[in-house]
Amino acid sequence: MLGKKRKLGMTLKDIQIGETYTAIKVIEDKELLLYLGLTNDANPLYIQHDYASQTPYKAPIVPSVLLFGMVSSIVSMHLPGPGSHITQHEMAFPKPVLHQTEVRFNLEVIAIDEKDHTVSINVTGYDVDGDKVIIGKLQVCPPYKPNSLTATSLKNFF
Repeated sequence: MLGKKRKLGMTLKDIQIGETYTAIKVIEDKELLLYLGLTNDANPLYIQHDYASQTPYKAPIVPSVLLFGMVSSIVSMHLPGPGSHITQHEMAFPKPVLHQTEVRFNLEVIAIDEKDHTVSINVTGYDVDGDKVIIGKLQVCPPYKPNSLTATSLKNFF
């Protein structure tokens, strides 16, 4: 990572209300197992088929925080992009997501607050049946444009 230039995401002045981004992700066992290992979460509803089959879900489900992690990744990588930071979030998960399900995430900028240097983003996620699986709103601080190194390092010479 060091030494390699990375492009920053959209700065506050580059973002417009109505800006959207859509991503399609399949929740694979690899992501699920990485999450469960990282968090030491052994909830049988997430990994044990015999237990989950006896619940109303009928099969293991994806942890809701893993879905939020995918939303966070979209913010960090695409809208606004690298250098941005989620400062607040409200999320609801109206329908559980089963393993190996494809989810379409839609993000849309709905407000810009120049004073607080934040944007509000609506989040909606749909499964392959078109049912909502995630609904939410984010407050995001877009990346700040860094100061030029030469502008400050040579200030004694001007």
